[in-house]
Amino acid sequence: MSVASQAAIQEAAHLLEQGKLVAFPTETVYGLGADASNPQAVAAIFSAKGRPSNHPVIVHVAPEADLNRWASHIPEAAHQLIAAFWPGPLTLILPRADAVPASVAGGQNSLGLRSPSHPVALALLRAFRQGQGGIAAPSANRFGHVSPTTAQHVMDEFGCPPEGPLACVLDGGQSQVGIESTIVDVTRVASLGLVLLRPGHITAEAIAAVTGLLPVSPDAAAPRVSGALDAHYAPAAPLVLVSGEELEWCLNRLASKDKRVALLSQQPAHTAVIKSRQLAFVPATYAHDLYAALRDLDQAHPDIIIVEEAPQTPDWLGVNDRLRRAAFASTTLMNEWLS
Repeated sequence: MSVASQAAIQEAAHLLEQGKLVAFPTETVYGLGADASNPQAVAAIFSAKGRPSNHPVIVHVAPEADLNRWASHIPEAAHQLIAAFWPGPLTLILPRADAVPASVAGGQNSLGLRSPSHPVALALLRAFRQGQGGIAAPSANRFGHVSPTTAQHVMDEFGCPPEGPLACVLDGGQSQVGIESTIVDVTRVASLGLVLLRPGHITAEAIAAVTGLLPVSPDAAAPRVSGALDAHYAPAAPLVLVSGEELEWCLNRLASKDKRVALLSQQPAHTAVIKSRQLAFVPATYAHDLYAALRDLDQAHPDIIIVEEAPQTPDWLGVNDRLRRAAFASTTLMNEWLS
């Protein structure tokens, strides 16, 4: 594993202070970072990604940062979750402080905050503005695409600095978790309780064990958050989920129509596909390898990527959320091909 040097981290912090974009590793996925207090720098994130301006980004902070600079109020449940899970893969939606640029929050009065646990991310946050700055950072990929879990994935998306929109890419090896952070809304604890806006590595059950409150599903008044659109996390090729029972028939049917098929499955390689990746049905391992596998399959330029459905149990909620969104736009096409 290649790990960014302290000198490289210090230079990245300096670039952020100059309003430049810096990609950096977190334990979930790589982030595309900018100074969260600089509206022009934040706008550069949206431009580089092709991200809608009303789609908020998460602000990353050091564990020692003064959260009152970012949030106007921090409920007791948020303090409990911070003590239990920060630094780590948990984002909290809090009321946005007036001084925080609205562009970071997609124009909303709420703001996503998290403190990542990756050592390179922590070193960068502690070096940036003496550890009191915030780095606005969605995933370092074009909007809606598969998130990056290595530095090479970032450069595949944006080019190698200084070419392209990024001033530098800090390398921290492959992301340990592999899917984006759990997002919990704590802005309406008194009236609604905790709201699970995006599932991830930290489960609803783990949150309930800390707070005594089992998070509920989003309602119509839930704030907009990163990665919550119906179609997201998608490779270039159409992606379709197929049950294990239907997999053999589906592959043979597509082969009979001369379709170039790539396969992500727990089963051995199939003769009807041009490329396959085999992942064991173990939630943490599958999540760790998922995005890298989808990127690898996409490089074969298939007509379609078939993914064997994962178990529908609570420990698979984060993975199934990502797969469902990745497949959202492809169901109609698959039905046409199989008819």
